[in-house]
Amino acid sequence: MPKLRVHNVSISLDGYAAGPHQSRDHPLGIGGERLHDWAFATRTFRGLHGLDGGATGLDDEFAAQGSEGIGAGIMGRNMFGPVRGPWGDERWDGWWGDTPPYHHPVFVLTHHPRPPVELHGGTTFHFVAAGIEAALERAFEAADGLDVSVNGGPATIQQYLRAGLIDELHVAIVPVLLGAGARLFDDLGAGVDGYECVELISSPAAAHARLVRTSAA
Repeated sequence: MPKLRVHNVSISLDGYAAGPHQSRDHPLGIGGERLHDWAFATRTFRGLHGLDGGATGLDDEFAAQGSEGIGAGIMGRNMFGPVRGPWGDERWDGWWGDTPPYHHPVFVLTHHPRPPVELHGGTTFHFVAAGIEAALERAFEAADGLDVSVNGGPATIQQYLRAGLIDELHVAIVPVLLGAGARLFDDLGAGVDGYECVELISSPAAAHARLVRTSAA
């Protein structure tokens, strides 16, 4: 049965998944880029962004797992771009240029629908205003038997956790302190029930925890 998975979400030692003051100039918040240094260095990440080289090993193995068996994705509007409210006249097709690294349909949660945006490499962004369950239903349909990935950001992952819909969660715990920003595991209530840590292993750059839902909340 297809699963809803979260992969490669990085948090600081003090629990932040993004730094403070996210903006066009700082899409991951001030200092937030450091959370992803472990992934930026891998061969998998560089390959997805059309770059050569990169490190292999444990971090690269986890980075690769994030796209294995995935047929569609879901993200929040904040992860798609910095535009707030109505879309306006300025065209914004995401942070990733003409060839995003997803290569499958991605469903963007928003209160302001817009027509789909089809880009190179197989990525099409669809904008869903009917809530997280409607987006999930459309994503599973588009995935055609493969799994669906919640790509972020933290608030979107929290919504799916609170609803008890995430089957598997990979968190990379990075040895930095941010002090402020967007936390991942706050105010989840019963959304954290039923998970078992099935893997915990560390590289010099990050500790990787993989949690699997073994029972309903």
